[in-house]
Amino acid sequence: MATTGTEEFDVIVVGGGNAAFCAALSAQEQGARVVVLERAPEDEAGGNTRFTAGNIRFAYRGVEDLKAIMPELTEAEIAITDFGTYTEDQFFDDMFRVTRNRTDPDLCEILVRRSFETMKWLHGKGVKFAPIWGQQAFKIDGRFKFWGGLTVAAYGGGPGLVQAETEAAKKRGIEIRYATRAQKILYDGFKVEGVRVKSPGRIYDIKAPSVILAAGGFQGDAEMRTRYLGPGWELAKVRGTRFNTGDGIKMALDIGASPFGNYSGCHAVQWDFNAPEYGDLAVGDAFQKHSYPWSVLINANGKRFLDEGADFRNYTYAKYGRVVLEQPGNFAWQVFDAKVQKQLRDEYRIKQVTKVRADTLEELAGKLEGVDGKAFLEEIRAYNAAVRRDIPFNPNIKDGRCTEGLAVNKSNWANTIDEGPFEAFQVGCGITFTFGGLRIDTEARVLDADQEPIQGLYACGELVGGIFYFNYPGGSGLINGAVFGKLAGATAMADLKSNAGGAAAPQAARG
Repeated sequence: MATTGTEEFDVIVVGGGNAAFCAALSAQEQGARVVVLERAPEDEAGGNTRFTAGNIRFAYRGVEDLKAIMPELTEAEIAITDFGTYTEDQFFDDMFRVTRNRTDPDLCEILVRRSFETMKWLHGKGVKFAPIWGQQAFKIDGRFKFWGGLTVAAYGGGPGLVQAETEAAKKRGIEIRYATRAQKILYDGFKVEGVRVKSPGRIYDIKAPSVILAAGGFQGDAEMRTRYLGPGWELAKVRGTRFNTGDGIKMALDIGASPFGNYSGCHAVQWDFNAPEYGDLAVGDAFQKHSYPWSVLINANGKRFLDEGADFRNYTYAKYGRVVLEQPGNFAWQVFDAKVQKQLRDEYRIKQVTKVRADTLEELAGKLEGVDGKAFLEEIRAYNAAVRRDIPFNPNIKDGRCTEGLAVNKSNWANTIDEGPFEAFQVGCGITFTFGGLRIDTEARVLDADQEPIQGLYACGELVGGIFYFNYPGGSGLINGAVFGKLAGATAMADLKSNAGGAAAPQAARG
């Protein structure tokens, strides 16, 4: 093992996405000397954050709260927009409803109660935000109305968020090492002492009394997906970075950390069927196909198989990827008629899309590759006959325009499929992140098998278990990483000062 001198820091952050940078910035503002270890090379850095749309869910009481994090909002913009409110109670309701009451109540309390203050903290670090007019609001009678509790995104989306946080870290003297993979936590059986890392041509140790793990889930590892999520998951496409292969989880488990959470669960969406194995930074999140509430979803047998209008997209998209993966051939077709095509999100118009178009349903049936065309036509006829046409269509609310009498009814936004030209998009499963991970306490300390803190070890972001089960409310991943990243950084320094008698430990000279 090649080593050069001795390197020592107060805090090592393993990971390079939103959670990692929030942890690093939080520790630094408490006086820590911090190094961030990013496994990816600089041109692929940023973890899953880089691949997101940057949407962030948080509690807010109205437009005055939003102006606190978006002071650039103009009075003209406010005048034509109904931002509504998203209270802490609504956030709690959404978290417990979509996780089937499984979310850890103590961790969920921290997530929700600290969501708005964390957004203000990020704004103070130089992160800019903007309303998601194009995705989360429809214009009705001249006014935009936001729906589903998701109102704000980082300016520039996920790439913009990573860039802003990277600039904030560099400005504050936080060192970032790219193409540097943490391989092992240095642990003497009682306390953490640093990490062993591998960079091009070199393996060496970095010493620190505090290590914060923020290296994401295990979705990038086909073997781990199949072992924990089940057979067939090796066939899923990975929406984001190829570098999230469970390293942080495995290193912590190796020294006795307690596993926790929904190891057989994940965030998985409908994703273009012919997308590449891993995310493509040039395309970003545009392989997703999230306008399915206005569609009917058809499998290889020509049958509908889920309630496309069960709820707003925010509350169903993260679980429907799994349902598509379970269909014959692991695919489905989203079918739209001309009435709703103008409402399709921008991702339906990219060049890299698996799409067919036809003037008649009979012509469309012949173009849906892998689908029983005769059964498809029979299914559409039955569906159209079941639509409650007396109930008006309204995309801003759960409108109750449903079907009746079908084996699988559609609960809202049920428009007939009868007006050409018709468009259909083939989708498979794209996995975003996994829900199982490490057990932490309410201060972000990693717990061991006896549920006692491992001295000097902290965790945040997607590798923390217990927060999401089965499903998740859209936009809650980034705020989860930010809230617990900020908490982990603060706790690491508070513990360090406490263990050192009130002052940070002296640093050895860097080699």
